[in-house]
Amino acid sequence: MKDWAPAIIASALFALLCPGGVLQMPGRNRPVDFMNMKTSLASIVVHAVIYGLLLMLFLVILEAHLYI
Repeated sequence: MKDWAPAIIASALFALLCPGGVLQMPGRNRPVDFMNMKTSLASIVVHAVIYGLLLMLFLVILEAHLYI
């Protein structure tokens, strides 16, 4: 059996944490902007760090598994 948890978790986090899609941290005028569909270098770095930390949390620390 294959473990599908890493692929599903990584894809879901990537879709939810794309800068400018749902939220942008830091925003242009406020600390957090919602659904503005714009991005900056600072928001890319912040979202990449949050993505990496959440991915490590789910896959390494919590050891999530999904066998199909």
